[in-house]
Amino acid sequence: MTTEPRSVRIERVAPGRYVAHNERGGTIALGGDDFSPVELLLAAIGGCTAIDTDVATSRRTEPASFTVTVSGDKVSDRESGNRMENLSVSFDVRFPEGEQGDAARAMLPRTVALSHDKLCTVSRTVELGTPVRTVIE
Repeated sequence: MTTEPRSVRIERVAPGRYVAHNERGGTIALGGDDFSPVELLLAAIGGCTAIDTDVATSRRTEPASFTVTVSGDKVSDRESGNRMENLSVSFDVRFPEGEQGDAARAMLPRTVALSHDKLCTVSRTVELGTPVRTVIE
């Protein structure tokens, strides 16, 4: 087993508006009309498995279209707390006709399953459940 520390920094930029920064200089806006934290969770789940799947299948051929939709139900429960339930990741991927497209189509179910079962750190973490520690500095 190996570990690689990862982190992001969230900065308040205005009332109800935040920016997430990664170590490589990337940013994502949160709050207001931008992404909510729940939408970012859904995007992280979908992005992780989309990348795993795209990397494998596009070795055969470039997709004609590639869309991943992630959905779920946000539950607000006074007793057990807020959470997401019924998470679902849906792939709508089209490959061109021909031998290479056929090869990519044939491997799509296997690559999606491999991402879900082993590779996607985000969905694996959500499914396994990992404690979150909070610290006030």
